[in-house]
Amino acid sequence: MTIRISPLRLILIAIVLALVVLGAFWALRAQDSAAAASDDAAMKASIAAGGFSAEEEAAIGAMVRRYILENPEILPEAVAELQRRQAEKQLSDAGDGLMKPFPGAILGNPKGSKVLVEFSDYACGYCRQSVEDVKALVAADPELMVVIREFPILSQGSVEAAKMALAAADQGKFAAFHEAMYAQGRPTDAAIEAAARQAGLDMTKARAFASSEAVMAEIQQNHQFGQQLQIDGTPAWVTNEQLMQGAVGMSALRTALYPEKR
Repeated sequence: MTIRISPLRLILIAIVLALVVLGAFWALRAQDSAAAASDDAAMKASIAAGGFSAEEEAAIGAMVRRYILENPEILPEAVAELQRRQAEKQLSDAGDGLMKPFPGAILGNPKGSKVLVEFSDYACGYCRQSVEDVKALVAADPELMVVIREFPILSQGSVEAAKMALAAADQGKFAAFHEAMYAQGRPTDAAIEAAARQAGLDMTKARAFASSEAVMAEIQQNHQFGQQLQIDGTPAWVTNEQLMQGAVGMSALRTALYPEKR
């Protein structure tokens, strides 16, 4: 049987198809039943608004199912596009402050025109794994500034190491402490002390600064940024256009930093 469908209804079918893809995304994410119920309700509302008969609804359902089965590649494409748009909005909501470092808490060129933000935790093995990737990127581009956002989430040792790192930044020795701390391994009190001394810190000044309101405010602000960006682990990376989580590797970081060279 042939069913004639008006242009308006074709538009509504396209909307239904988009909702199906969005629903598939949420199903893949399996975040919560409320989101799935919302998408299902929106789809039914679109169908109802078009005044489709039961026969037309069945035909639309078959059309949508056939299209997805014949073009399954649209699902990961839709997921990727939705994630890109979500990240874009999150970065916009976080504001310009996200890209501005705590004074001295940077790697590379402090006045560099290219900026990479890293959320890191000294107890994180994946952050330690990424140290060499960041060093290679800095060595390859004299215009690169890596803003380190101290994001201690794994242990109290993480917090104490982050505080000492900011004290090192205050003394202009952040990079030395950063590298020494990761080389020490787990951030115990002894390891933090050893890294600080290896970096050449004035320990009396460092301990005082590590307990300051400025340090606590910075760590709190970084956690607020993390909440805004929905960062739930380390490392996490931010460029002007992209948000990534995990030890993504130097190739992915380079692509995010230099999209024009893809």
